Amino acid sequence: MVGLDHTHDAPARSWVPGADGHPDFPIQNLPLGVFSMEDGAKRAGIAIGDRILDLPATRAAGLLSGEAARAVAAAEGGALNGLLALGAGPRRSLREQVFGLLRADGPHRDRASPLLHEASSCTLHLPAAIGDYTDFFVGIHHATNTGRQFRPDQPLLPNYKHVPVGYHGRASSIRPSGLPVRRPHGQAKPPHLDAPVFGPSRRLDYELELGVWIGPGNALGEPVPIAEAAAQVAGFCLLNDWSARDIQGWEYQPLGPFLAKSFSTTISPWIVTPEALAPFRAPQAPRPEGDPAPLPYLFDAADQAGGALDLELEVLLSTPASREAGLAPHRVARSNARHMYWTVAQMVAHHTSGGCNLRPGDLLGTGTLSGPEPDSYGSLLETTQGGKQPIRLATGEERRFLEDGDEVILTARGVREGFAPIGFGACRATVLAAR
Repeated sequence: MVGLDHTHDAPARSWVPGADGHPDFPIQNLPLGVFSMEDGAKRAGIAIGDRILDLPATRAAGLLSGEAARAVAAAEGGALNGLLALGAGPRRSLREQVFGLLRADGPHRDRASPLLHEASSCTLHLPAAIGDYTDFFVGIHHATNTGRQFRPDQPLLPNYKHVPVGYHGRASSIRPSGLPVRRPHGQAKPPHLDAPVFGPSRRLDYELELGVWIGPGNALGEPVPIAEAAAQVAGFCLLNDWSARDIQGWEYQPLGPFLAKSFSTTISPWIVTPEALAPFRAPQAPRPEGDPAPLPYLFDAADQAGGALDLELEVLLSTPASREAGLAPHRVARSNARHMYWTVAQMVAHHTSGGCNLRPGDLLGTGTLSGPEPDSYGSLLETTQGGKQPIRLATGEERRFLEDGDEVILTARGVREGFAPIGFGACRATVLAAR
């Protein structure tokens, strides 16, 4: 596991205006991303407060050296795949040198200041070219809640506590935060009809997830041992796995999700590194008495001792009416990333156990991270009991599923006494009407 060092010191301050106490991007975070300005050229950057440090320009100015300069050079071309492929060493060196550059007593403030750009004047892009995307199902409360709606006597299928279940999703429809999502058409079969119909989804839903960015990857046919799996993780983001529940309910048997999931996935654009999240590591929750122990290829004592993440997660909903009234987004749910039955390392180890090769820039989703209580459910399918119990908003509106014009906002935040809180930035998108 990643250790703590001077870059995690809570008293550390930055000379960048607004960075100290920033809700997401204080100097203790320094997430990686890709941005462009008026010229449209994509370049690697690091978020600090409400600004972005231009990494290629920082390297060109001679403010980075050694492995840090190598990391930035590998990110040329407007995607971070090459940087992610280098693994932890160059990434950590980049973090340490940028931390020293931006801290309050940094010696090169005059040279670095012109290399910062207002984030509000920049466009954020996907941080890497995503070759493959796999979505898991490791949130046990979500799995239980949804299973109970369809199988009251057996909410969890027999394999759930033995294997990290997942499916291969569609990488081509993953979009960065801020871009809208179009309501999909599809085939569904309402219970009152004898035959399926085709049309716009009427049961559009969100899913509160974390995304996991893969770093070096593994060769085809060479599984990653569980003890080495954490080294494959280059960072994390928020992920909204938009779901058309009516299409999903008709198509998922026998082969699982297809068009109900492939129309769009929204992610937050910054890669929050394992180094930044080191203070928020936690022991994996003990399995309930009677649950099977993981098979040996999925068990590592160090992973069990610190492989979980203690991150506060929220789902916020804004409607056209609430925005017109000047109301703040309505908080639908508050959960935590600790509600994962399987760790990220177990996900990676299982994914590669049959010889599947992961590549730099591949993305994994955790699955919906619901908590045990109704106000912590990470999807409307759970919160409204499949549409039976609508939620009521401050405007007097009700929602069973999402309506056109609704905006869903996901947030994540690491908070621990003795350390500076950090966040992920928002993962947001507005629903557009079907074409």
